Amino acid sequence: MSDSNDYYRGADEIEAVVRGFEFCTTQPQDFNHRSHLTVAFAYLHLSQLSVAETLERMRAALYRFLDHNHVDRLKYNETITLFWIKLIRSFLDRADITRSVNDIANEMIEVYGNSQLIFEYYSKQILSSEEARKMWIEPDVKPLNF
Repeated sequence: MSDSNDYYRGADEIEAVVRGFEFCTTQPQDFNHRSHLTVAFAYLHLSQLSVAETLERMRAALYRFLDHNHVDRLKYNETITLFWIKLIRSFLDRADITRSVNDIANEMIEVYGNSQLIFEYYSKQILSSEEARKMWIEPDVKPLNF
């Protein structure tokens, strides 16, 4: 991996992203797609939570973050959140876990860093539906094959 792609140099930097999010000290404009991925990665890999536990913790933290920043809770989307958690879980299941945490996280970000990837699996119509915001909806463009 080239130096330009080395997002994290250590687990402490990953944990700082999680703390900033959970304690609402990160500014909303700074909590981007990479930050979302990093938090889900930390829950799944560092905290060793299951997909269901990660979803529950992520949902609660996202609601707290939205509330703290006076953002309408309608911004939360269960399908989008669970989609990325499932992708990261699949990635981790295939990853060489003998590598450093930051190397694994950096590779995960390289693979899933494009937030538009979700549209390879879902139509915008499905993702913007009220149903998708409230509960998991299976992809309508192509299936998750893992």
